[in-house]
Amino acid sequence: MAMKKAVPAASPDAYVAAIRGWRRDCVETLRAAVRGAAAFDEVIKWGHLVYFAGGPVLLIRAEEERVLFGFWRGKRLREIEPRLKPGGKYEMATIDIRKGEALDADTARRLAKKAASLNKTLGDPTKI
Repeated sequence: MAMKKAVPAASPDAYVAAIRGWRRDCVETLRAAVRGAAAFDEVIKWGHLVYFAGGPVLLIRAEEERVLFGFWRGKRLREIEPRLKPGGKYEMATIDIRKGEALDADTARRLAKKAASLNKTLGDPTKI
């Protein structure tokens, strides 16, 4: 039997509402920090939360065993948070948050603010 493809959430609020347990607490903390950091467009894209400001800036993705907090220009943000692991296209880097771990709201806000300012200075990271 074929796996049924998950239907993407109708809205960012619906996405968060569908998450359970520690992952929901984590996503709510990250989301609040991000939304307080800069004027982002918050959308559901590729099945998770993506934040745009002159192109994609960051993502929050709840998975089975972890929450990913990723940045299109994350390689440039490692002095703020050394747990950012480079990988993928562009200058992508992500923090892999597992049960019992956390990223404090202040660090999340600093990362989001810096990431937004990089897009303002350097343009859309996907158009380079």
